[in-house]
Amino acid sequence: MLMVGMIQLLSSFAIRTNDPAKEVAGMLCRDIDAFSFYIRDSLQPAIRSGSEEDLRHSFLTARKYYKRIEWAAEYFAYASARFINGAPKAEAELPGYMILNPTGLQVMEEHIFPAFDSSSRNLLLGQTDIILDKLTVFKSYFSGIPIAGWQILDAAKLEVFRIETLGITGYDNPLSRNSMEECATALQALRDALAPYSTAGNASLQQLNRSSAFLLANRDFDQFDRALFIRHYANPLTTAIEQLRRQLDFQGYRYNRLLRQDVFTLFDQDAFNADAYSPFLNQEHKAAKAALGEALFTETAFSGNRSISCASCHHPQTAFAENLAKHPDVNGTGLIDRNVPSLLNAALQPQQFYDQRAETLEEQINDVVHNPKEMGGQIHTALQAINGSGKYEQLFAAAFPGKAQPDSLAVTEALAAYVRSLVRMNSRFDDYMAGDDTALTDEEVKGFNLFMGKAACGTCHYMPLFSGVLPPKFITQDAEILGVPEKQGTKNIDYDRGVFKTLLGYNYFDSSRLSAFDHAFKTVTVRNMTKTAPYMHNGVFATLEEVMDFYNEGGGVGNGFLVHNQSLSEKKLQLNAEEIRQVIAFMHALDSR
Repeated sequence: MLMVGMIQLLSSFAIRTNDPAKEVAGMLCRDIDAFSFYIRDSLQPAIRSGSEEDLRHSFLTARKYYKRIEWAAEYFAYASARFINGAPKAEAELPGYMILNPTGLQVMEEHIFPAFDSSSRNLLLGQTDIILDKLTVFKSYFSGIPIAGWQILDAAKLEVFRIETLGITGYDNPLSRNSMEECATALQALRDALAPYSTAGNASLQQLNRSSAFLLANRDFDQFDRALFIRHYANPLTTAIEQLRRQLDFQGYRYNRLLRQDVFTLFDQDAFNADAYSPFLNQEHKAAKAALGEALFTETAFSGNRSISCASCHHPQTAFAENLAKHPDVNGTGLIDRNVPSLLNAALQPQQFYDQRAETLEEQINDVVHNPKEMGGQIHTALQAINGSGKYEQLFAAAFPGKAQPDSLAVTEALAAYVRSLVRMNSRFDDYMAGDDTALTDEEVKGFNLFMGKAACGTCHYMPLFSGVLPPKFITQDAEILGVPEKQGTKNIDYDRGVFKTLLGYNYFDSSRLSAFDHAFKTVTVRNMTKTAPYMHNGVFATLEEVMDFYNEGGGVGNGFLVHNQSLSEKKLQLNAEEIRQVIAFMHALDSR
């Protein structure tokens, strides 16, 4: 604590320059040096000493050193930052065809809490060496590459979003659960970074101090009022930072991000860009393309026997899903492989299908049409019937003016445009977070606090999308191994191997390295779940109560199933019946209007 306080004091007395961005870069370099010194002088000796008390204290302090630089590390050097504080599970990098093993502070935590595993001493020391190496990368970056003022404010706002979506949930410290103190440390670092840019009348520094003080005064993880913090501290803080950016007239580079750069809060209307994952830079005639796609959505010519359309499985009254475990296949001889997912907000995820095999909605549509079980059709064959019908001639002309003849690309683009029009972030929860005190009941607010805290739902279903798309950058999407049973009443996990099969299909990966993805499935959104029963990729659970009981017991392992690689914690959540009811009540508040 003393050393962290000293570094903060030194940062606050840094030499002022005529270039605020250089001043902030210098502060970052000093914080990086302090973190490196602490690892060498305190954390590594504590690991060698074998004293569990000293090691825990040193580890928790080291985490706070990282929180001092997190806002910049995650923004400017994301690829290196995940080696310091990334999720403690393997990641598949498809563009580079690499499997990245987990490293960093979260990996270390698993060997220190709840009890120190002395046999892991060399592993812990190895992890600190990796962290020191990445800190060298950070130091080189911030001492050699100019950063701009608009980037500092952009990164600061994203850090507050990171705190409210991940930090206060225990996402990166699920065992030590020192979340509130770490979040306060991160906000104190933002205060120092924004100080050179503060203007008269802007409330950002005041809001930073208020937010940090609230976190430090309410450190109990299970009792922390997350709803109150987000509404009365985080939302005003991000609003003040955005107002400061506009006062300073910082324009900067416009990124194609899912979360729009100029939002005040996560709950602004149209905060999310439904076209962020579109492969088309030209977004002309969007409304006309969506109108054409809506008409094609009910077209049966896409199926091999002209018996079904997209609308046969995706019903508006069930959030564009359906209430079957699995839909009959196109020939009526069996079932399709997986449960039909909702299309509402499907545009807000970087991969499609439970096994994440499609990168775009266009790929997904093409896959479904040609899948022998699902539609068993051919788009180019369907076009012959479509062009001859005359039903879509005017719609095609409006959507693709100047195009002589509709083709397969136009069909998939139009259908995808329609799905992108199905973004619905307008639940009662959204109204409440935007300031409507009457939008949620007390039971639903309690359910939200449980969801984001004790129940640990929010560590996989990230607010505000409540899916596995990781905030605040929203460029990666989690898949988890839950140990879902094949059917109710058995202890056999489902035969479907999920993401494992997708990765195996690339033929670049050694199958022996893919065990971390065996039976993994995309973390789907909790929004509109009350309309989309049954649940899981195989539809094994008929009710939300069954889903909650499964998680409450610790997933497959906690329920006594043989799961060798479960990524979900097998620790029981200890939720009582009333708490489960409250979480489910909150899920009802996520239904779109």
